[in-house]
Amino acid sequence: MIFSEPAPAKLNLALHLRGKLPDGRHRLETVFAFCTDGDLLGAEEAEGLSLSASGPFAAELSTGEGNLVLRAAILLREATRTDQGALLTLQKNLPVASGIGGGSADAAAALRLLTRLWKIDPAHASEVAPILGSDVPACLLSMSARGVGAGDELELLNDPRISGTSVLLINPLVPLSTGEVFGRWDGEDRGPLSDWRDGRNDLEAPAVSLVPEIGEVLNWLLAQRGAAFVRMSGSGATCFALFDHESARDEAASAVPERWWHLATYLR
Repeated sequence: MIFSEPAPAKLNLALHLRGKLPDGRHRLETVFAFCTDGDLLGAEEAEGLSLSASGPFAAELSTGEGNLVLRAAILLREATRTDQGALLTLQKNLPVASGIGGGSADAAAALRLLTRLWKIDPAHASEVAPILGSDVPACLLSMSARGVGAGDELELLNDPRISGTSVLLINPLVPLSTGEVFGRWDGEDRGPLSDWRDGRNDLEAPAVSLVPEIGEVLNWLLAQRGAAFVRMSGSGATCFALFDHESARDEAASAVPERWWHLATYLR
């Protein structure tokens, strides 16, 4: 029997860097939201663990043990002391290393999927998720949430301005290193996050300094009719606009330059 699990694209509606934690990670405040579209993970029973990938961005992925999906599977198997295996298949629809949680979302989908396939307590997935990365606990929930600490201390949000909103994602398809973006942050604490609409992304300026095309995407989105809210997600390079009306989003989506990747979707 083949199981499947969506890996929804993650957006940071706001991302405030507040300093450093004792373990060296950045202390931040963020609001996570998730899209109705993203990657798709499949699994079926097998003796060992293996991963194959297909889709528009599959060629950019390693399917070895360095892949977060396989790492999630290995850690979950170790945590549960099971000898069960799985043949995992990933439909990679989202750009790699693009600030929308692709790898983290895929790892979280693997945890959800394997708890079903192996019939194990989902609590084990919650234990493993933080080991895989700061975004993985949020992606495991795939629900709107406020994140503090390194982003892995979560409080669910029930914000009527989020669910069902039309959104357009654009990525300029220019390589961008997360480490370099964080390294360019000037270290200044510009204040706490209250309401995400009044917030900011403190990594936006460093990312634009490294990849000016991000600035072009942001300016293009700001110029679109009906774009009510425009921001970069995570460490980039994906940017997004929220629209009050689906028709305005679709009009903008039809005009996106061919050199850029885009996705017209909704917030969950």
